[in-house]
Amino acid sequence: MTKLSEVLDVGGQTWSGGAAFVEGGFCAVEDAKISVLDLGVTRSDCTYDVAHVWRGRFYRLDDHLDRFFAGMSALRLDPGYGRIELEQILHSCVSRAGLRDAYVSMTCTRGRMPLGSRDLRTAHHTFYCFALPFVWINTPEKQTQGGSLWISSIPRIPPESVDSRVKNYHWLDLDRAQLDAYGHGADLVVLRDASGAITEGPGYNIFAYWDGAWHTPSHGVLAGITRRSVIELVEESDTRIEQGPVSAEQLRGASEVLVTSTAGGVMPVTTIDGHPVGSGEPGQISEDLRRRYWARHRDPAWSTPVRYAANHADPQSPAGEDSSP
Repeated sequence: MTKLSEVLDVGGQTWSGGAAFVEGGFCAVEDAKISVLDLGVTRSDCTYDVAHVWRGRFYRLDDHLDRFFAGMSALRLDPGYGRIELEQILHSCVSRAGLRDAYVSMTCTRGRMPLGSRDLRTAHHTFYCFALPFVWINTPEKQTQGGSLWISSIPRIPPESVDSRVKNYHWLDLDRAQLDAYGHGADLVVLRDASGAITEGPGYNIFAYWDGAWHTPSHGVLAGITRRSVIELVEESDTRIEQGPVSAEQLRGASEVLVTSTAGGVMPVTTIDGHPVGSGEPGQISEDLRRRYWARHRDPAWSTPVRYAANHADPQSPAGEDSSP
């Protein structure tokens, strides 16, 4: 069996469309494959995490790795690599793709059981990851105008059934709600729980500002890394933040609303259910949070430079390039 240190050697191909690591080796992302019998495919039995690279630097990579390993521990999954090895693989995926702005995903599945077995303990787990050009939930152009949000009538899967703190691919409720939102002319969607309280959207958390404080749901939601960043930024500005129940009526009546995600950062919402939020334009407080969030990406306290291999493409930022979108 090839040792990981040999696979990670500086030699090897690069793939500008995206690079993947699967079955113990690197390949172009379009060539990455797992078995149709993998329990990640047949049962969504897996966890994953998504980090991002901006201007050649990983943002909060340690926090993403912490969450990924916590998720694997909760599901009793073993990727077959230690934390240091996994970090090396992620850096190499970005390097082999030659990307300065990247969407970097890592997944561990239950894998495959031997033929004839239904004992989950016999499964050989699967680990794979890939780096793609940066993915936007709402493009920077749309963010300057603000997104349109639909409050879905489809309830979120309860966390008592599928732990929302463990990032997972149980997305049918989210996908159905997203398709419903498209039908109502909205780009974004948020689901409610069985009590009617606001939870989260497909890959993003939600914040609402009213009565001098930011409010964000804390039950039935993923503890997003960008969510954590916004909470920290709000606290730094001495603005009050409340983590707890948010009703649909409170969300509709908020003066500012935003969604947060690795795939896009801090994204203002200016329309809910076809009605304007506040003035109908991104609010000043939201814009300040957005600016300060992207400024963090230059700070070594929050970001880590990608270890580009010498013989891989190391794209350079244009002179004077700003760090924010």
